[in-house]
Amino acid sequence: MQPSLYLIPVTLGETDIERVLPPHNKEIILEIKYFIVENIRSARRFLKKVDSSINIDGLTFYELNKHTKPEQIESYLAPISNGFHIGVISEAGCPAVADPGSDIVAIAQRKNHKVVPLVGPSSILLSLMASGFNGQSFAFQGYLPVDGSERIKKIKQLEHYIYREHQTQIFIETPYRNLKLVEDILKHCTPATKLCIAMNITCEDEYIKTLSVKQWQKYLPNMDKQQCIFLLYK
Repeated sequence: MQPSLYLIPVTLGETDIERVLPPHNKEIILEIKYFIVENIRSARRFLKKVDSSINIDGLTFYELNKHTKPEQIESYLAPISNGFHIGVISEAGCPAVADPGSDIVAIAQRKNHKVVPLVGPSSILLSLMASGFNGQSFAFQGYLPVDGSERIKKIKQLEHYIYREHQTQIFIETPYRNLKLVEDILKHCTPATKLCIAMNITCEDEYIKTLSVKQWQKYLPNMDKQQCIFLLYK
C-alpha cells in the first residue's frame, strides 16, 4: 500500500470508540508507527483506547501545535519518503479542521504525498445537521474575538450575513467563555434570530437545542467548562 498521510479522527469527549469510529480506522491505526499529534499524552491515551495491545513505546510521535517551530514541520514527513505511513491526530474530532494539522497536510499536498481522511465525528457537521439551519450555505468562523467590543462587532457582522446571504454561521468558544459569548448574542442580536447551542456532541450528556434569541432569554443551559459549538441563522 502506498505510504500515506492518514488523518485520524478522535472522539469528541469520553465516548466509546465503537459509537463514533468505524472498525476500518482501527485497522489503519495498527499499521502506523509514526504519528503527528497536537498533544502526545492525549494521543497516546487515544491509541490505547483504540487497542490496549498497542505498544506505545514502539511508536514515534511528532508534536504539532502553536509551540512548534515552522521549520520543524516539514521534517515530520520524512517517514513517508522512507516507505512508512504517518497518522495525524488532533485533540478532538477531525484533524486539520480548526486545527494546526492543516499545516502538515498542506506540505504533504505540495510534495504530492497521498493524503487519506478517515471517517469520524465532526462537531461542525453534526451540529449543523441537528440545528435545522441552512445546510446548503454555511461558514465556520472558528473562535470569535476575545476582546469584548470586537466580539460584539463580529456577532453583528455574522447576523448581517445570515439575513443578507441566507448563510448559517458556525463558531466555537473556549469552554470558560461560553456563557459570556451567549450573553453577548442575546443582548446584541435581533429577538427573532435563531441560535443553536450544541454541547458535548456524541457524549452521554449531549445537548442540542435551537431557539430564537428571545426564547433563549428565558432559559440557558449550564455551559460552564463544556465543549460547545454555536450556530446562528434566521
